[in-house]
Amino acid sequence: MMQRLTILLALAGLAAAGPAMAADDGATIYKRCAACHLANGAGVPGAFPPLKTDVRALAGTPAGRRYLALVVIRGVSGPITVEGKAYRGMMPAQAGLNDAQVAAVLNHVVRGGSAKAFTPREIAGYRAGSAALNSAAVGRLQPAAAGK
Repeated sequence: MMQRLTILLALAGLAAAGPAMAADDGATIYKRCAACHLANGAGVPGAFPPLKTDVRALAGTPAGRRYLALVVIRGVSGPITVEGKAYRGMMPAQAGLNDAQVAAVLNHVVRGGSAKAFTPREIAGYRAGSAALNSAAVGRLQPAAAGK
């Protein structure tokens, strides 16, 4: 009986740890983004911007990194321009994500690019300095992507 209880408690511990570990996995978190931006990040022309060339370029600059983090933390409403096309929609803030999760999903999106990895500490700094911003203010912060 005691051995069964020990096994059950161990399995319960593994089950409880599983979602917490997966929560910081960028690919897992990205599934919520894929509803609009699609699983491959191609977006939907005219409705939801792609998360490819411009996003990777922005991740390579300080202003771009701040902007990308704020888009996730505070949301964005436009007009914004992505890969030469205007978007006037709205992306809600992903308020349920902590700093590690925001860093993980951004790293997933920019994978394959040359930018350094986002860190939870970096995201915490952007979050702390953005309390007064709403999605429209974030949209106005959009820097031009490198190479444009």
